[in-house]
Amino acid sequence: MSRKVCLRLGLDGAFATRRWERPDNIMRITRQVGFDIHEFCADSIDPFFMGDKEFQMSLAQEIKAAAARHGIFIIDLYTGMATHRFHGLSHSHPAPRRRMRQWLMEAMDLARAMGTDRLGGHVDAVPVEVWEQPEEYKKAIARIYAQVRELAVIAKDKGLKALYIEQMYTPSEVPWTLAQTTEYLHAVNIDNDGVPVYTTVDVGHQAGQQYGFSGADLDYLQWTRQFGAVSEVIHLQQTSPDASAHWPFTPQYNEIGKVQMEPLLEVLEESHRCYESNPLSEVLEPVDCNYLILEVIPASTKSEERLIEEFICISLCLKKV
Repeated sequence: MSRKVCLRLGLDGAFATRRWERPDNIMRITRQVGFDIHEFCADSIDPFFMGDKEFQMSLAQEIKAAAARHGIFIIDLYTGMATHRFHGLSHSHPAPRRRMRQWLMEAMDLARAMGTDRLGGHVDAVPVEVWEQPEEYKKAIARIYAQVRELAVIAKDKGLKALYIEQMYTPSEVPWTLAQTTEYLHAVNIDNDGVPVYTTVDVGHQAGQQYGFSGADLDYLQWTRQFGAVSEVIHLQQTSPDASAHWPFTPQYNEIGKVQMEPLLEVLEESHRCYESNPLSEVLEPVDCNYLILEVIPASTKSEERLIEEFICISLCLKKV
C-alpha cells in the first residue's frame, strides 16, 4: 500500500548558542539563510539554567511570536549540550532520575508555550561502571525504558503529540546500535498509553569504532533505511566516518565528508515503502513527514558572517537535491 510522505528541510538552533540571545534574531537568521522550519535548541531556553519559570514562559511566548513574524514553523524543542553531560534517567540513585524527569516535564511546558507539540533529544549517559557490567547495564536500560514510558503519558496529558529519542554512538548513550534502537522503540511503544516515541536518526552518529562498532552499525544509510520511517526528525551533518563533526554541507567539507544526500533520500524512500515488513510496524505507525534538520555546530572561533554565508550556501545546495 503506497503512502504520500512529505520531506521538509529545516535548521537546528544550535548555531545560536552563545551567540544570539533574542528570539527575533534567531528566527530572522533562520529565514535569512533560506529555511522556514526551525528546531529550537534547549540550550537557548534551558529549564534549570535560564532564569525562573516566569521568565522562561515569557521567553517561550516571545519565541512563538518571533516565529510567526518571520514565517517560521518550529517543529520541536530539542535538547542541546547541557543534558548530555549528566547521568540522568539511568542513574543508580533516584534523586538524579527525579531531577532529569523534572527537567523534561518543564521542557514540555516550554515546548507548548513556544507553539510546538514535539520534544526530543538525549538526556542520559549510563556510567562506565555500569555498562561494563552486563547485568547492571540491563538494569539501567530497564530504568530508562520505564521512565520514558511514563514520560510519554505525561507528554500526552500536557498536549504533546510525540517524543523523540536520538540514537547515539557509545554504550553510555542508549540507544547506540541498530539492534538496541529496535529494542528501545519496541519496549517504550508496546501497549503505550502515551504519545508515540520515535527515534531521531543522525547521519553522523555512526562513529563508535572505538567501542566495537562494525558492519551495518557504521552505515548511516542502513540506519536511515531501518529507522527513517519512524524518524519524524532526521539530523543532517557532514562528517568523516570516524567522528560526529557537525560540519556544514559546503564544497570544502563535502569533498572530505561521508554523507551524500541522493543515496540518503533513496534509502529513506525505501524505509517507508517497506515499512510493513519492519518489526517496528507492530508498535509504531510510520510518520507522515520527515523533517531533514541541518544540525551544524560551528566552532566558537568561526565568525557570525562566515557562519551565515555557509548556511546560505548549504540551503541552496540541499534544495537542489
